[in-house]
Amino acid sequence: MVNNIVSASYLIASILFVFSIRGLSSPETARRGNILGIIAMLITIAATLYSPVTDEYKWVVLAILAGAVIGIISGMKVKMTALPQMVALLNGVGGLTSVLVSLVEIRQGGTTYITSSLGLIIGGIAFTGSFIAFGKLQGIISGKAVTFFLQKTVNLSLLIAITVLTVMFAMTQNINYFYALTAVSLIFGVLAVIPIGGADMPVVISFLNSYTGWAAVFVGFSLNSDLLIIVGSMVGASGAILSYIMSKAMNRSLTNVILGGFGNISYAGAKDEGEKYARTGSPEDAAFIMKNANKVIIVPGYGMAVAQAQHIIKEMTGILQSEGVEVKFAIHPVAGRMPGHMNVLLAEADIPYEQVFELEDINREFATADVAYVIGANDVTNPLAKTDPDSPIFGMPILEVEKAKTIFFVKRSLASGYSGVDNPLFYKSNTTMLYGDAKKVTEQVVGALEN
Repeated sequence: MVNNIVSASYLIASILFVFSIRGLSSPETARRGNILGIIAMLITIAATLYSPVTDEYKWVVLAILAGAVIGIISGMKVKMTALPQMVALLNGVGGLTSVLVSLVEIRQGGTTYITSSLGLIIGGIAFTGSFIAFGKLQGIISGKAVTFFLQKTVNLSLLIAITVLTVMFAMTQNINYFYALTAVSLIFGVLAVIPIGGADMPVVISFLNSYTGWAAVFVGFSLNSDLLIIVGSMVGASGAILSYIMSKAMNRSLTNVILGGFGNISYAGAKDEGEKYARTGSPEDAAFIMKNANKVIIVPGYGMAVAQAQHIIKEMTGILQSEGVEVKFAIHPVAGRMPGHMNVLLAEADIPYEQVFELEDINREFATADVAYVIGANDVTNPLAKTDPDSPIFGMPILEVEKAKTIFFVKRSLASGYSGVDNPLFYKSNTTMLYGDAKKVTEQVVGALEN
C-alpha cells in the first residue's frame, strides 16, 4: 500500500514537472511553471519521506531545511544582473550532487558500476565546468578564451583516461579506479570550459545544464528511481535543445562552441575605410526625436543589465506611449549572459509581454521604425555578421536596427563587444551615440521628455 502511494505520488510529480518546464518556455506562463515545479518538488520530498527506504529523518529534514534557507536567502539577495552566475552555481551544485550520490552508492557496494560511473563523470564535468562558467561571468576568471600549449592533446588524453578508468573499474570493481575517475572528471570539467570565450557563455550554461540532467538520469538508474530518470531526461533533453537553438542563433555549430569560443579566432578586422566618425548627441536630442516619432523599438543588451536600467526604461516607455508613440522591444536569443536574460529583466520591470518580441518577429519592423533605441547591445546588432565573411560573427542572425530611420546607441564608449569585433553601425549617418551609463543616460532622456 505504501509503495503504491509513493509510486502514484512520483507519477503526479513527474507530470507536474512536465507542465512546469512547458510553462517556463514563455515569459507569460513562467510564473505558473515555477509554481508547478515547486508543488512537484514538495510532493517528491513528502513521498520520499513517507517511503520505507527513508529511516534517518533527522538528517534528511536538517539537510532540506539547510538547503531551503540557503536557497531563500540567495534568491532574495541575488541581483537580476547576477542571475546567470546564480544559474551556473545551481547547475554546479546539481552536478556535485550526482558525484556524491555515485560515490556513496559505490562505497555501499552497489552493483550498478557503469551507471554510477557515468553519473559521476557527467556530474563531475558539470560541477567544475559550471564553476568555471561562474568565474568567467563574475569576472573572477578572464572572460576571454584561456589556452595553453597542447591543450587539445591534454583534453583528448583526459577523455581516453576517463574511458579506460571506467572500463577498468567495471571489470575489477577496484574502488581506487573510481576515485581516480572522480579526479580526472573534475579536472576535465575545468579544462573543457576555460578555452571558451565569454560571448559563448549563454550556450555553455544551457549545455552544462543538459549535462546535469543526464547525470541525474544515470543516478536514477543507480537508485532505481523512475522519477529521477524521467525528470533528468527532461532537463537533459531541454538543455540540449536550448543549446542547439542558441548555437543556431549565433550561426555556429555546438561543436565549434564547445571546442573554443570567439577568443580563439584571429580576426584582422574590417577593411580600412579611412577615418571614421561617430556622431555624438545628447539625451535632449533623443527625447525630442522619440517624442515626435510614430514607432520606437528598444533593443536591450547586457549594458542595460549592468546599469539596472530596466525600470527607467519602463518609465520612458510609459511617457512615450502617453504621447501616442508605439513602443516595442526587440530581444535577440543570445542577448545578455544566459538564455532569456533580457526577458527576465523586462519582466521584473513589469513591461507587458505583448510589447516584447523575439528576433524573427520584430526584424521586419525596423524598416518602419522612426527610432531604434539600442541600450547596451553590440554584437547582436553588428552588420558585419551579414557583410564580412572573415568576421567571427559572420552568419549570425542580428537585429537589423540599421534599417531604422534614426538609431540612438547608448554605450559607455565605442569599444567592441565580447566578440572583439568593431561595430560599423556606430559610424552610420543615421546613428547617434549617447555616451554614458545606460541608466543615467535614460534618466536624462526621461527628464527631457517630462520637461
